[in-house]
Amino acid sequence: MSNEYKADAVDREILFHLRQDGRLTNVELAKRVGLTPPPTLRRVKRLEEAGIISGYRATINHEALGSGMEVIVSIEVSISDLKTLEELETTVAAYEEVIEFRRVFGRPDYYLRVLVADYAAYEAFQTNKIIGIPGIARVISQPTMKKIKVID
Repeated sequence: MSNEYKADAVDREILFHLRQDGRLTNVELAKRVGLTPPPTLRRVKRLEEAGIISGYRATINHEALGSGMEVIVSIEVSISDLKTLEELETTVAAYEEVIEFRRVFGRPDYYLRVLVADYAAYEAFQTNKIIGIPGIARVISQPTMKKIKVID
């Protein structure tokens, strides 16, 4: 198989339905995409083998767990030595509250998605875990008002 998998319209339809519900049975998925179960299963296996489907997981209702406040955090750094940047990345990535962590081109240098219970919990997270990390020059926090579209 080549390195670049060519997904057709049926493959994209399969991916759409699996993104909506990764627990669909093969029989139900086949009905939804208009195929019989054997070719549907073959397509799903090919998508998995090609790395297009990289796994299956549960979608967690964080509000039900008491972590319903999401904050988008941008971080600017004041250093450029690789060792300090790697230490910053390792430290921040290890925090349970951080559910997504990206280094981006330009300014800011990093974006985080942080889940906490409330404003007080976020203040404690920022004050006790983020502010003291060497190299961080600026932190801008934006609590999420409303999620309109999320695709994981």
